[in-house]
Amino acid sequence: MKLGYDLIIEQTQKLVMTPELIQAIQILQFNTQELDIYVQEQLLSNPVLEHDKQHESSDNPDGESTSEHEEIRNNHDSAEQSKHVEPEEKAGMSDADWREYIKDRGYDDISYRQWEYTKERDDKEYTFEQYTSSEITLLEHLLFQLQFAEIRRSCRNVGRYIIESLDENGYMTLSNEEISEKFDAPIDKVCEVMDIIHTFDPPGVGAKDLCECLLIQLEHINQKDDTITNIVSNYLEDIAANRLGIIAKEIGISVSEVQGISDLIKSLEPKPGRQFASQGAAIRYIVPDVLLEKVDSEYIVTVNESSTPRLMVSSYYEKLLAESENDANLSKYLSGRLNSAVWLIKSIELRKQTIHNVVKAVVKYQKEFFDKGAKHLKTLTLKHIAEDVGIHESTVSRSINGKYMQTPRGVFEIKYFFTSGVTSSSGEGISSKSIKSFIKEIIDNENPKTPFSDQDMVTMLEQKGINVSRRTVAKYRDEMNILSSPKRKRY
Repeated sequence: MKLGYDLIIEQTQKLVMTPELIQAIQILQFNTQELDIYVQEQLLSNPVLEHDKQHESSDNPDGESTSEHEEIRNNHDSAEQSKHVEPEEKAGMSDADWREYIKDRGYDDISYRQWEYTKERDDKEYTFEQYTSSEITLLEHLLFQLQFAEIRRSCRNVGRYIIESLDENGYMTLSNEEISEKFDAPIDKVCEVMDIIHTFDPPGVGAKDLCECLLIQLEHINQKDDTITNIVSNYLEDIAANRLGIIAKEIGISVSEVQGISDLIKSLEPKPGRQFASQGAAIRYIVPDVLLEKVDSEYIVTVNESSTPRLMVSSYYEKLLAESENDANLSKYLSGRLNSAVWLIKSIELRKQTIHNVVKAVVKYQKEFFDKGAKHLKTLTLKHIAEDVGIHESTVSRSINGKYMQTPRGVFEIKYFFTSGVTSSSGEGISSKSIKSFIKEIIDNENPKTPFSDQDMVTMLEQKGINVSRRTVAKYRDEMNILSSPKRKRY
C-alpha cells in the first residue's frame, strides 16, 4: 500500500448553515408578536439599527386626518407669531403673565400641558387602552361572600382554609377530619362551616364529588326530591349512556319522566368553578399575522406589520464608518454591526414576501371556502403550495407555523386550511373539515327520537358524492364530541 499526499480537484455541493442563514430561518418562523420581541432585542444590542420614523409617519399608522395635520400646522404658526413680541410688551411680565400671554395666542407650551389638569381635555382625550379589565377568580369571589356570611368569628379562619383548599373546578380536596385536625376544632363545627359554604355562589361549590355537587345545585333550585336524589346517587352512569329504559324499569316510573329528570340533571354545572378565571392564568390574545380583505370579487392579502417597527441603518454610524479608516478595530466593529443590521432588514423583508406568497397561494386554492363556507374546504398539503410558490415544503411549514389570518369569515390559524380528506365522485378533493360540516348538519336536522346511525350517514354522504367508510364517520363524529345514535336518542 502506497501512502502519500495527492492534490485532487473535485466538485461537490453542500449547504453551510451560516449564522445569517440560521437567523433568516428563525425570523421566518416567528409570528408577529415573537418577531416584535426579537426586533426590540436587536435594537438594544445593535447600535447601528434604529427606527425608520420618517417611513412610519408617512404611513400614518395612527390614522391622523388631514384636518389634524392642519391643526398642528396652525398651532405651529401661532407659536411662531407668539415669538414676535415687542420689547415694551415683554418688559414687566412675570412668569404667570407669560403663561397667560402664550395661552391667549393659541399656543400652550408642553411644559405647562404636562402639569395642568383641564376637565374638558380629560373628557375628550381618552383611548380604550386606558381601561383595563380583570377577571375575578373563584377564590376572590368566595372570600368576598365569606365576609358577609353568618359565621362566628372563631370559625372564619376555618372557612377561609376550606375555600383556599378548593381546586379550580370548585371541588373540596380535603376531608372534614383533616380540617378538624388542622384547627383542633370539633368535627361538627367544620361541617357547619362547610354547609354554609355550600350556600355560596356558584351553586355546587365545595362539594366532594359530582354526586354531591349536583344535589347541592338541585337544592338551590328547589328541585330535590326522593326520585331525583335516587337517580343522581345511583344512576349517573346510566344517565350518561342514555340508558333511560333501565332506570325507568328499576325505579318504577315512565321513560318520559326519566327523560325529564335526565334533561334537568344535564342542565346543571358539573364544574362550578370553571366559569371563573384560573388563579394566575394569563389571557392570550391573537394578533393576526396576515389580513385578508375582499375587494369587489378579488381577495387581497396583506402581511400585518402594525406591531413590527420599520428598521433602518443609522446615518450617523454610516458616516462614522467612512471616517474610521485610520482605526482598524473601530472599522471592523462597525462593519460587522452594519452587515448584521442590513441582513436583519433583508431577512424581515424576505419573511414578509414569503408569507405573502404562501398565503396568496392558499387563498387561491381555498377560494370556494371564503365564498361559500366550511363545506367547500378542499384538501390541501404543503407540497401543493411548495410547488405553486416554488419553495421547499419546510419553508412553507415555517411560514404558516403558529400564524393566524384574519378573513371575512373570522380569524383562522393558517394551518386550518391544510387538511387531508377524500376524493369525491367528481374527482375533486374534499377535506375532512368539510365532511365534518356535512355530518354535523345531518345530525342537527335529525329526528331526536330516531337519530341516524353512522351507517345511515355513510349512505347520505354517498348521495352527496362523498365516499367514506362507517369507521371514518364514527372517527369524525368522536372528534366533534358528538355522541353515538343510542346516546342521542330521546324518549
